[in-house]
Amino acid sequence: MAATTGSGSPAVTRAQWAPVEGAAEVFTPEFLDYVVRLHDELTPRIRALLAKRQAVLRRALDQGLLPTHPPRTAINTGDWKVPPVPEDLRTPGIEISGPCSITSMFINALNPGPEGERAVGDLDDDEDSAGHRLVDTVRAAHNRLAAVNRELRAFDAGKGKEYSIADGELPFFMHRERGIHLDEPDFTVDGQPIPSAILGTALTFYYAGRAQANRGQGIYFYLPKLESAEECAWYRDLFDRTRESLPFLKTAVISAVPLVESLPAVYQMEEMLHALGPYAGGLNAARWDLKASIFEFIMADPRSVWPDRFGVDIKTTPFLANIFRRLVAICLKRGAAPVGGMATALPSSDPEVNRVAGEAIRKDKEWEARQGFIRAWVAHIFHMKTASDPFRELIASGWKPTADMANPDNYPVKIEVPEGPITVEGTRRNARMVVEYLEGWLNGRGAKGIDSLAGKPGVHPALMEDLATGRMSVAQIAQRIRHRARTTDGAQVHDVPLVKRLLQEETEDILVRLKATVRDDKGGTAYAEAAQRYRKAAKIAMRWIKNYTELDFRSLGSYTRADLDRIAAAPDAF
Repeated sequence: MAATTGSGSPAVTRAQWAPVEGAAEVFTPEFLDYVVRLHDELTPRIRALLAKRQAVLRRALDQGLLPTHPPRTAINTGDWKVPPVPEDLRTPGIEISGPCSITSMFINALNPGPEGERAVGDLDDDEDSAGHRLVDTVRAAHNRLAAVNRELRAFDAGKGKEYSIADGELPFFMHRERGIHLDEPDFTVDGQPIPSAILGTALTFYYAGRAQANRGQGIYFYLPKLESAEECAWYRDLFDRTRESLPFLKTAVISAVPLVESLPAVYQMEEMLHALGPYAGGLNAARWDLKASIFEFIMADPRSVWPDRFGVDIKTTPFLANIFRRLVAICLKRGAAPVGGMATALPSSDPEVNRVAGEAIRKDKEWEARQGFIRAWVAHIFHMKTASDPFRELIASGWKPTADMANPDNYPVKIEVPEGPITVEGTRRNARMVVEYLEGWLNGRGAKGIDSLAGKPGVHPALMEDLATGRMSVAQIAQRIRHRARTTDGAQVHDVPLVKRLLQEETEDILVRLKATVRDDKGGTAYAEAAQRYRKAAKIAMRWIKNYTELDFRSLGSYTRADLDRIAAAPDAF
């Protein structure tokens, strides 16, 4: 619908949006004035930045020239520090992550875990774990504001359960919007989709941000999918223009933490902090998307085929470990906060599964703490304390990073092929993950609990998977098809027929297991609906993988649901 109020501002006639629930309440004439001004000034720069991204990628794919470090300048050799980091962002512990558009999940994340402790921070996400639709972004705006005001509530009629925020101090909020590579097709200015990063960030500043500023809270953002210092400078200008446009934020504390989740960003960490200027708060080690980005940059190189990604552990893969040690060193050198990666295990009804998951999480977070990270992420409140304790205990012990740990030159960047086997079972596991993930996406969710080893022997918890894992699985399958990768035992060569068979077999196995859980007519109806989504998911997976084999790395988040329906209705891509 078009804005119809007669404010006299051209914004109300230039902006149009789909009539999703809650939109009329947030797309007021005053908000439209603000967001359209941001669009006019900043959208052309996004288009130019994305063109530069594409040029860097094409050099890698066409010429084999991977990204590298910028020239030595005062930025990477000089003695400068980021501004004093807000106390919240210097707090050791854990942040709970999840989609803030799903109200019950958001409330659970803000509440204490089973041991009675809250996370120190909440990553309220409208990016990789969210649905990538306008309705999700609008709901996120409403939920964030209600959460800041402690008014967020939900009722699940199916479960007969009410959700509300418990008493006590809330975690600090870390807002994450969609990145600059995505547009929002259901909100246009002059008929053109607005960049999702502009719309989401503007909504957060205008509503939750205002409430946070009124309460004396800092307004903090994670910045996803960045690939250059220039892109950080774009965010700095976005924040500056916001201060100029919104008087109630003129003196607010605003800080941002770039996610280091692309190969080009690995080489520009110092430059990225510097480009954020007064808003630089830290750096985050985003493991899954970084692996996916590496896959994309080496996709054309037959010498760079990776082993099964499930065995490529950050802790035991030297070149990956050094990337994140370098991140910590840069943060220590520049006075920024280093934030570690995600613990994704979900709770199980089986105590043994929970024990094994807890041991793995603690080992992982102990490693991160010893590298100098002060905090990391967890996907479920069940494991919050297990994930948090290593950071708090080590810092409370008086441990300090050594001088060597603060020298980035001790951790040179070198991209290598990890050690490990190439197996059909590894490809099969990727295939199952993609089908499972896409079914959740078609059901409106960007995050889904998935056991990619369901039915296999051993103890293996379900993991909370999001778009990064889907991207990584697709990239590995595509790399193996593109280079006809032979399994380590020499028994099979990866090709389209093999992968199509794996996708079909895994889809059928999922459906057999799901059908076995049906107990009544209601369950039968739910199964029929899910079966339709799973079969569509298998067809979309083929298209997504084929795109990657053709060096088209378009994000799943850039497709509308109508686009996906057309793909599912078309002949198989394989």
